[in-house]
Amino acid sequence: MPIKACADKLKREMELYGYPPQFPNEEKIEEEIKDDIVIKDKSKGTKSKAIAKTTNAKYQWQIMQMLGLKNEDIKKFADASYWLDYFPPLAVKDIKSVGLHVDWRRTFITTDANPFFDSFVRWQFQHLKNRNKIKYGKRYTVYSPKDGQPCMDHDRSSGEGVGPQEYTLIKMKLQEPYPSSLKSLSGKPVYLVAATLRPETMYGQTNCWLHPDINYIAYVLPNGDVYISTERAARNMAYQDFFEEEGKIPIVLKFTGKEILGLPLEAPLTNYKVIYTLPMLTIKEDKGTGIVTSVPSDSPDDYAALMDLKKKQALREKYNITDNMIFSYDPVPIIEVPEFGNLCAVTLYDKLKIQSQNDKVKLLQAKEMAYLKGFYDGVLLVGQYKGKKVQDVKKHVQKELINEGKAVIYYEPEKTIISRSNDECVVALCNQWYLDYGEETWKKEAIEALNNLNTFHDEVRKNFMACLNWLHEYACSRTYGLGTKLPWDENWLIESLSDSTIYMAYYTVAHLLQGGTFKGDKPNTYNIKPDEMTSEVWDYIFFKDTKFPKTKIKKEALDHMRREFNYWYPVDLRVSGKDLIQNHLTFFIYNHIAIWSKQPELWPKGIRANGHLLLNSSKMSKSEGNFLTLAEAVEKFSADGMRLCLADSGDSIEDANFVESTADAGILRLYTFIEWVKEVLASKDIFRQGKPYTFNDKVFESEMNQKIQETEENYSKMLYKEALKTGFFELQAVRDKYLQLSALDGINWILIMKYIEFQIILLSPICPHITEHIWTLIGKEGSILNARWPQVGFIDEVLIKSSQYLMDAAHSFRILLKNYLTPKKTQKGKSETLTVEKPTEGTIWVAKTYPPWQSTILTVMKNLYLKNDNNLPENKIIALELGKHQELKKYMKRLMPFVQVIREKIQLVGLNAFNLTLDFDEFKVLQDNKKYLENTLDLENIVIKYTNEAPEKTREECCPGAPYMNFSVKLGIPVFIINPQKYNGLFRMTIKIANADTVENIISRISKDSKLIKNSSLISLYRYNDPLLGPRNKPTTENILKGKTLIPPNSVFNVDMESKNISVDVEGITYNVGNELIYIYQSLEN
Repeated sequence: MPIKACADKLKREMELYGYPPQFPNEEKIEEEIKDDIVIKDKSKGTKSKAIAKTTNAKYQWQIMQMLGLKNEDIKKFADASYWLDYFPPLAVKDIKSVGLHVDWRRTFITTDANPFFDSFVRWQFQHLKNRNKIKYGKRYTVYSPKDGQPCMDHDRSSGEGVGPQEYTLIKMKLQEPYPSSLKSLSGKPVYLVAATLRPETMYGQTNCWLHPDINYIAYVLPNGDVYISTERAARNMAYQDFFEEEGKIPIVLKFTGKEILGLPLEAPLTNYKVIYTLPMLTIKEDKGTGIVTSVPSDSPDDYAALMDLKKKQALREKYNITDNMIFSYDPVPIIEVPEFGNLCAVTLYDKLKIQSQNDKVKLLQAKEMAYLKGFYDGVLLVGQYKGKKVQDVKKHVQKELINEGKAVIYYEPEKTIISRSNDECVVALCNQWYLDYGEETWKKEAIEALNNLNTFHDEVRKNFMACLNWLHEYACSRTYGLGTKLPWDENWLIESLSDSTIYMAYYTVAHLLQGGTFKGDKPNTYNIKPDEMTSEVWDYIFFKDTKFPKTKIKKEALDHMRREFNYWYPVDLRVSGKDLIQNHLTFFIYNHIAIWSKQPELWPKGIRANGHLLLNSSKMSKSEGNFLTLAEAVEKFSADGMRLCLADSGDSIEDANFVESTADAGILRLYTFIEWVKEVLASKDIFRQGKPYTFNDKVFESEMNQKIQETEENYSKMLYKEALKTGFFELQAVRDKYLQLSALDGINWILIMKYIEFQIILLSPICPHITEHIWTLIGKEGSILNARWPQVGFIDEVLIKSSQYLMDAAHSFRILLKNYLTPKKTQKGKSETLTVEKPTEGTIWVAKTYPPWQSTILTVMKNLYLKNDNNLPENKIIALELGKHQELKKYMKRLMPFVQVIREKIQLVGLNAFNLTLDFDEFKVLQDNKKYLENTLDLENIVIKYTNEAPEKTREECCPGAPYMNFSVKLGIPVFIINPQKYNGLFRMTIKIANADTVENIISRISKDSKLIKNSSLISLYRYNDPLLGPRNKPTTENILKGKTLIPPNSVFNVDMESKNISVDVEGITYNVGNELIYIYQSLEN
């Protein structure tokens, strides 16, 4: 249908505007967002959210120009068949450009232009009819008068997912004498007809609303009754058997609403004998009939409008409304609503402080509260069904009104629907072929199939169930467009959502029939002709118990096709958009059940529904310049750059978001990874050779195995964003941590090469081109596509926890160090003038157990957790329990923060959060990694102790898994350290020497102070022979070590803080060194 409609639009545009067309000024048509609250008898949770397209009313010619086509080429598209030749090859080209692996032999077109597929669809529908799944008759359906046929989802330019909405059309009889504007209708029964979703509220009518400025019409029905409504509503009625001739409205009068205000009416069910037509300024012409029944007891809009008239005399006078028309009418209690009483609207009007009928935001809020609660929980207070729930009596009240001739059934679209031929659709009652999806046995089987099917997301399953609950008959035929003709009635075409429900079965044999073409118009593998593919032949291919048919086709060929089908079926996975849950994907389930009713093992096994794709957080729109084609994305970001960003755009059925800055960052990250691999390969000698053995080696190996396992699980669930997270971002973070922690011990070559191999295999489904390139860089043979998924090795969970503990502890120590170095504030709030001296030593305190008050809290929380089915109760309950323990009184301010910490920990580790000890020896972990901690904290020495030696305040800061750290400065005397070597950037520095420092300590401080020194083992330390006069002598470049003596590495310095004297002990002999030393960096010497 879309192709045919677009082709015909091009024809009409050339007929109207010439070639090339000269168009008039454009008008923009946008679908308005409705604020109506609709109570549904069927669940349409997803359907109500399905694509509500907003479109510009651009001409088809202009749309084609936006695709980059020239006028002489666009002209060819007026022939619908040209579309089938032009676009498919371009689609193949674009798909190949992103590196998608496709078996192109199975490519085909799904119209009767492909006789093989046409034969397949005819076979399918003949079986559906024979099994009584397809029926013929009148039914309400969305219809395009311009196209003269039903308008299904794929036939629409806006309003996809929108269906027919049933209303009860309430007939309010106008009392004579009629006003002058209606004088010509005297003697005829005239009714103002109002469309309502809640006929049970008619007991509370107090008046009838009209919009003063809306145009209304009066028209005659075959029985002589005259109805008054908007022409739009009458247009819908014209296709629902209201009139003698379909599509023709017998209009007798046209007028505006203000001409019929203040008229007396007789309304059904209300206690008032007469009600009046009154003005309401918020009525919309594109919804309902433009006439509204007023029930101010339960409708906030009605009560607000009634109060406006009562409070504003000027408003009454403007429309000639007399006092007796409104002041004699008060809201009538008809429904008891929990929380809101028997005058629901009045209660909410006062509660929300609504001022007038123009207070739209508050009125919408009030409607949501009143309508939903009133419908589902309200109890009727009047009439025959008094005492019963509203939702239980609605249909009964509707039926009685219809039987008594006081109402009729009326349908219109839930929202505005525009066909692709630019026609506003109506709801029509028309004869057509339809699939009876509401049939109970078929529906029951569909539910059974859904229960055994993987939907990947619970929300998708819920949406399927909602669809199964409301879906009944669905029109499967049309008279306009492209497609396969109904086998038994070739005046009808099979619509596009119905002929594509089991074509996955055709895929299994397409390569043997299509001959490598889209239309199957070239010789195929077994030289089979389309007319040879009879129903009996298809039966033999697809049904296991069917005997070989009478046919010219060789048995070898049909057996081959049969094997292909049985090899591939059932469908393991069907991937499509979330908007197709409500139609195509549900039909997919139903049709598989119908065709293979005796072979449930062939029913679908999995459906993955995707969200739509946003671009830079906004909906893609050519008119707004926010648009990106597949080809443009590849050109802009490369195939792998685009794929990486797509994978990172989102996983759930929520709309994914392709952010161009993220794509740029992804490209940079991939480039950085390639360059890093090259650097690794070029510097093999700097890596530690041999088998991995260190603590960090073992952690790295376990964490790699963990990420392999997590990534495999994410891929199997089709969670590509999560797979990218675990298999690329987190795996790289694991690598970076290993490189950081192994800086002192050395990085193991075997492990780093294993990491590179694992990394590219895990990333290859998303970025195949780059990973293929790296595969060859590291010397692997063949293609990475043939590489096996890495085997998950041993994962030492305890080791990983201990490593994470180390990282967390180091992080907390850095924060404590930062706080230590922050100048303290004086009482006046000013910083101290003296900076805090950088610490040289630290003491780490490790707790063997929790402090008693924390142990008590953990015990209490664990008991509450177990009693509450492994869930923590609310904090106020926990606080109440903790308040019973006297020993906790002094810690009251610290109780709930600690509770919150444990609550968050439970989310991560569950019951283990209550453990009083850890799974590993944290003291040993810290001790084994002491060098790393000293290096990362830039301390010269760290001592690790248990808290039983610590002051009480420190003990309170510690608990298992949360060590604490104190910092201190080792007392010493600053000395000048000078490098006399010429032509270098090594300058004089000040180094503090403390008592018992070794030469190694001093050299370490020198190397830390200068980034030019790469190897501290090449530094030698010298003293002046004469510590007093030596520094004062004029230096010479010829002999820079004259008057200086090497201090051996095993020497120890002695510092007397009282006399400020520094000496060095060299093999038992003490030498005074004064306040200057010399250092030589041997790499600078020739």
